[in-house]
Amino acid sequence: MTTPHQHDPSSESAGHGHGHGHGHGHGHEHGHRQGVLGVFESLFRPHSHDAADSTDSALEASAEGVRAVKISLIGLGVTAVAQLVVVLLTGSTALLADTIHNFSDALTALPLWVAFILGRRSPTRRYTYGYGRAEDLAGVFIVLMIALSAVIAGYESIRRLIHPEPISNVGVVLAAGLIGFAGNELVAVYRIRVGRKIGSAALMADGLHARTDGFTSLAVVAAALGVMAGFPLADPIVGLVITVAILVVLKGAAVNIYRRLMDAVDPELVDAAEASLRGVPGVLDVESLRLRWTGRRLRAETGVLVDPALDVIAGHEIAVEAQHALLHGVPRLIDATVHVSPGGAAGRAHHERLAHHQ
Repeated sequence: MTTPHQHDPSSESAGHGHGHGHGHGHGHEHGHRQGVLGVFESLFRPHSHDAADSTDSALEASAEGVRAVKISLIGLGVTAVAQLVVVLLTGSTALLADTIHNFSDALTALPLWVAFILGRRSPTRRYTYGYGRAEDLAGVFIVLMIALSAVIAGYESIRRLIHPEPISNVGVVLAAGLIGFAGNELVAVYRIRVGRKIGSAALMADGLHARTDGFTSLAVVAAALGVMAGFPLADPIVGLVITVAILVVLKGAAVNIYRRLMDAVDPELVDAAEASLRGVPGVLDVESLRLRWTGRRLRAETGVLVDPALDVIAGHEIAVEAQHALLHGVPRLIDATVHVSPGGAAGRAHHERLAHHQ
């Protein structure tokens, strides 16, 4: 017996009551914490199991994500252009490295924009799970852009070490570094806040990326101070430091995207799912459990063991309760499929015919 059920996780609540067409009603208190990065507390809002509400919430989340991308694109674009003007006036390698990184960070908003728009499309007979993984593909582009910025920044820094060039208007370079920090931090705060609200790991990760860029801008300030103190090589040396910082960001981003593409989830989410299932009356044991991300949403497939003496209706009721427990016990879960099997020897006998397929 396999019973799928969909739920809108973009709206979580601290407490609610509702009824289902399955013939049962209930009210309970529960709180959710988002699993992404393990540091953001979830937002509590009323939610519904109604399919129309789910669709509206998904569209609203995508629209908010697109709006965040547009605003951050403009913010980082203005910051990078302002820094580029200073680079042309002063010839600062450290500021050039930081400017390149800021431009690449601004460009990462474009694939996210496309991904949010694609995510609105309904599933088709070819893409039966929809287009949620477009955000993961956008993450691949983000990783490539970070790698490219590291190569360019590193090359320019080494070239200036080998062939030093004078820096003019050091005070302007210092001011540009402060502008870079302020612009990146504002964008980071906004991206992270919206990403947390709509449950987008890609948008939150891009926000953390912008925050890292802000600190590399502070390194430009350190380079300017070094030049003002009579140490001109501080500029290309800091450029190399920024390159290393970019590589650190690259490693973290690449690992996160790799895990998403390989369907990896936080083990704590699996623990939460198992605890939810075992707490359902009538569930004797959890036979199997799989979780996977599709963009900013989780999906689950599980098999549970029940009393073999139960009839179909009673078994289905347990399956529905198991679905409901999962949907409320696992943050960002939008879909759950529960397979019910008889416990004991009866269940093992039924599955023997499938053993050679596993």
